[in-house]
Formats: sequence, structure tokens, C-alpha cells
Amino acid sequence: MGKQINVALMGNPNTGKTSVFNQLTGLNQQVGNYPGITVEKKEGICKLPRGLKAHILDLPGTYSLNASSIDENVVIELLLNKNDKDFPDVAIVVTDVENLKRNLLLFTQIKDLEIPTILVINMADRMKRKGIEIDIEHLEEKLKTRIALVSSRKNTGIEELKELITNYRQISTEPCINASVMDPDYFGRLRKAFPNQSLYKLWLVITQDVNFGNVNRQALTTNPGFQTKGENDLKRLQQKETILRYQFINGVLKAGMKVDISTATDIRLRLDRILTHRVWGYLIFFAIMLLIFQAIYNWSTYPMDFIDVTFASFSEWTKNTLPPGPFTSLVAEGIIPGLSGIIIFIPQIAFLFLFISILEESGYMSRVVFLMDRIMRRFGLSGKSIVPLVSGTACAIPAVMATRNIENWKERLITILVIPFTTCSARLPVYLIIIALVIPNETYFGLNLQGLTLMLLYLLGFGIAIFSAWLLNQVLKIRSKSYFVIEMPNYKLPLLKNVGINVIEKTKSFVLGAGKIIMAISIILWVLASYGPGEEFSNAEEIVVSQNENIDISENDLEEEIAAHKLKYSYIGIVGRAIEPAVTPLGYDWKIGIAIVSSFAAREVFVGTLATIYSVGSDEEETIKNRMAGEINPVLGGPLFTFASGISLLLFYAFAMQCMSTLAVVKKETNTWKWPVLQLIIMSTFAYVVALIAFQVLR
Repeated sequence: MGKQINVALMGNPNTGKTSVFNQLTGLNQQVGNYPGITVEKKEGICKLPRGLKAHILDLPGTYSLNASSIDENVVIELLLNKNDKDFPDVAIVVTDVENLKRNLLLFTQIKDLEIPTILVINMADRMKRKGIEIDIEHLEEKLKTRIALVSSRKNTGIEELKELITNYRQISTEPCINASVMDPDYFGRLRKAFPNQSLYKLWLVITQDVNFGNVNRQALTTNPGFQTKGENDLKRLQQKETILRYQFINGVLKAGMKVDISTATDIRLRLDRILTHRVWGYLIFFAIMLLIFQAIYNWSTYPMDFIDVTFASFSEWTKNTLPPGPFTSLVAEGIIPGLSGIIIFIPQIAFLFLFISILEESGYMSRVVFLMDRIMRRFGLSGKSIVPLVSGTACAIPAVMATRNIENWKERLITILVIPFTTCSARLPVYLIIIALVIPNETYFGLNLQGLTLMLLYLLGFGIAIFSAWLLNQVLKIRSKSYFVIEMPNYKLPLLKNVGINVIEKTKSFVLGAGKIIMAISIILWVLASYGPGEEFSNAEEIVVSQNENIDISENDLEEEIAAHKLKYSYIGIVGRAIEPAVTPLGYDWKIGIAIVSSFAAREVFVGTLATIYSVGSDEEETIKNRMAGEINPVLGGPLFTFASGISLLLFYAFAMQCMSTLAVVKKETNTWKWPVLQLIIMSTFAYVVALIAFQVLR
């Protein structure tokens, strides 16, 4: 087995770092979180020449080693901790050929940590078009490193980069500059107090909230031979350090890089004037979103229908092929529907991430974030919150995960907490069946009432999410400074490889993460619905047969009545009847109560549960609707599904936290049960109160 080395991949945001990571690792990637925090950890394996393997860690994008976010803190703590299993044997700093001056600040800081560091100059295919010429030999000499000129779009320079990684021991670890010249007396005392430690590492420990080796911040402040400076003096020294580094970088690039401005293009400026316009910018964005979600729903219909039919046929085949018994029932009615409930969402999620990846790769999403920040900040959100909120209309799970790019913790937490108010696709089956029951299928002024009701539910969900964000911003006493800085990358055609890998990885994350929860709950629900205590359940067949002995009833109808009787006295039926007093004021009966309880697994379970309760053998919506329309309210008499009870149910599902998978993801992203529990209690209470008022007013 060949030797494996650790490689840390670093760089500023929008330098194409992910593209280089994808080129090196392909699909040999894993995505998770760093232990104890919610910053995404991407790692992969790259095969190198001479049987060597590289474990490549794609670190969060950072502008410098002066940490201002959790992401940047992760980078510093890894680079300072030689005992970390991921501590790099070699570092790769990815830069953008058009922003080399700014990108080199991070490079010079990492070089000062005396780690072998390779400089990757990415997007080399733009050099000719932008009139850029680079003297690689001069830059290598002055920066004391080796350089790989790479174009991830043209797939050039990657083999040369792999060769440099293989020969990393030949790369100089000498710092680019001597940072101690900014205050010789101070750094002289620091070196004297800790003679065996790296001077620049000590400086980072002093200025950042990190520790390394046998030295920590307390040891520095209590050492009798060294007295550190105050916070303001340290900040002035940091600024002095940045100026010193840029003076060095300017000197290097003056001779090592030439730019002919006359060949530069201004198409980006012309496009930005339109796409970030105070009026046209919003109209274009919403038009794009409308097209995207129309495409998501239209395109995903075919694969979702295919998955639905395939699993239904598979379930039926299992029942007919395997010997009758509890195991067959578990597989056919629990495991297979559970798998279907996971896989059926893959098309929508895959299409959502496909479009989001295209928007991000093209450079447009950064413009959207900048545009929406003007509005969102008034409600305690960031411009970056718009991406998760829009994503929430497909599924709240990836939407919550998409908040990771919001640096400010308060803004990120508020976004996570309000996302479930946006109408996700799982609510659609509930909305469609209830709207079909209680809203007339009539058209006025070219507007269909049922379609208008569905649109209003979407607008209502988004409106409540924004209002809740404003409320949380007033209530939450979290001190968190917010500086909105967004880089406008160049427009470019999306790389199909990057888009494909992103879609596969994000979809896989959903299937493996939320899928396990949905599967487990589906099996639990099957057990609760298939078994029950007492004679009413165990003797259901005899009881129903005796009740119908003087009635002319078909065999199918008799089987349906037996199934309904068993369900009523099953464990889940007992739960439903137990909560009936609580749901009766909302206009519901015990059967709807069961559906509400079971739909905590996932909102769309509601319709499936009602189909089972009403003993409907077919999945046809009209059949379910007809049986539901014929139900009688046991308390008030008359139809169970009236305008009042229907609106009450629609509002309950619009506001309730009816998704255990979302709660699990919120717990994972906030690293505590505090917020998901509060989310569940507050949203469910609010939904109950609104549904109660609606029914009592409209009945």
C-alpha cells in the first residue's frame, strides 16, 4: 500500500478552489462537518505519481489568517495544530489570475508558518483575453515556492500540480518576508520568551482566539519575560502587517506580472447595471425563479411518477410473491413505502441543486445576494438568506443546509428558524387535496379560484417567514457584528463537471441524512398501524363479520371494514382518538388526528394516511377526494370537510412544524436540541391557534 500525505487546499472565495478540488479528487469525496461545529468539511483522495496518494482537505474560503468568521477560524486552528490528524504535509493556495494581488496576502501568511506551500494560479485560460502576462520563474524566485498555472475549465495544469504535490519536500519552507520588522522590539521580546517556537505562529496565537502546541493565550499573557500589547495596539500592528505584505506583493508583481488594460472587457459592468438595478434587478430575479420552479415541478413530475409507480408495483409484487405474514407486511407496507418516501424526492432536490449550481457557477448568485441584502437586512436577515428561503420551496432540509454560507451567526440562526414557514413541495399533496374539496373550481376574471388559493398559501408562508425574522431579530439577544461584504466574480459559463459533482454530493447528503430518519419513522408508523392491544384489535374480523351478518355486503367491502376497524383500535388509532378532543375544536375528527400525528414523519404522509384510513385501495386522487367528501363530522353533523374545516387544515399545515427530518437537520446545523424544540413548540402552537380561530370564525 502506497504512502498517503495530507494536503490542505486553501484560497479566497471565488478563486475556483472547488474546481481544482474536483479536478484532483473527482467523485472520491466525502462531505461532513468538523467535529463540534457546523462548518462543512470536504475531503477527497487523489492518486499521485509513483504510487503516492494525497488526502486532500478543501478548507473553507478565507481572505487571510486574521479570522473574522467560524470558517476562517477552522483554517487557522488546523494550520497551528501539528497534532491534528489532518495537519498538512503540504499546503496549496489557489489564486485567481485576475485578482492575484489580493489573493497573495493569504499565501504570504501561510508561507510564514513554514509549511511547504504550492501556489496555484487558476483561470489561466483568461490571460490572453485579459491581456495578462506572468513571469513564472520570477514569481517562484521571489515567493520562494513552486507555481502551477492551471485552467480547471480547459483541464490544463492539473498533472503538473500533481507532480509538484508528489515532490513537495523540494519546496522551500522559508518565509516570504520577515514580519517582525514591523515592531522589532516587541517581536524580539516574544522570541526571547519562547525561543523554541515559530515567531509567526506565536503572533497568530496572540491576535486570534486559538491555541497551538504547548503555548496558549494564557501562557503568553502570564509569562514574566513577556508583556503583550493591548487590543487596540494589536489591531494597529495587524494593519501594519497587512500594509507590509502588500508592499512586498506589489514589488513582486511589478516585475512578475504585466496587464494590458486596453484589451480588458467591460461586459461585466454593463450586465451588472441591469442585474443589480433597483427595479429591473428584482424583476429579472423573480422571473428567473419563476422559470426555475416551473421547470422543477414540470420536469420532476415524470421521474417522480415513474418512481411512485415502480415502488407501488414492487410493493404489490412483494405481497404476491413472498409468503403471507408479518415479515412480508413489514417489507411491502413499511420498508418499500419508506424507501419510496426517500427516493421520490430525489428528482426535485437534484433539479433544485442543478439550477442553484448553474446560477452560482455563472456568477449570477452573488448579484442576487447583493440585490436582496437591501431588503433582507431590514428584517434581521442577510442578502445571503434569500438562497435558503427560495430553496425552501422545494425542501426545507437542503435549504437549512444552504445557510452555511451566512457568516453572521444571528442572521444564520434566524434564517434556519424561519425556513420551515416557506411552502415546501411536501405540502403540495395536502394543499391540492384539501383545496379540491373546499374551494370551488371556478374562474373569475381569468383567475382560477383553486389556483389563486394555492398561490396565496405560498405568499402567506413567505410573508410569515419574513415577519417571524423581524420578530426574532427584536427578541434574540445575540450580539453579532454584521459586515456585508460580497465579491462579484466574473460571469462565466458553468463547468458541467462542477455542477454534476455538486448535484450528486448534495443529493447523496439528503438521501443518507434525511433518508435514514424517514425510513425509521416509516417502519415505526407501520408497526403502530399494524398492531394494537386488546380484543377489539385481535378479534376485529369476528366483530365486523357479526356486525354485518344480516347485511348484504361484498367481500371487498367487508375486508375494507375489517381494515378500518383494525386501524381504529391499533396503537396509532388509539393515539388518534386520544387527541380527538384537542382537534375537534379545529373541525377535525380522530381520523384527521391520526393523519396529523403520522405526518410528523413528513408532511406528504398526511394524504397517504387518509387514503389508508378511508380504506381506499387506489392512489387516485379523485377516489380519495370522493371518500373524504362523503365523511360526516361526528360532533357537528354534516360534511366533515367544509370551507371552515378545510381552511383551518390548510392554515395548520402552512404554519406547523410537520417534519421530523427538518427538526433533525436544524439540530445538526445548530449543534443543540434547544432551537429545534423551540421551533416545534412555537410553530405548532401558532398553527393550532390560527387554525382554531379560522374554524370558529368561518363555521
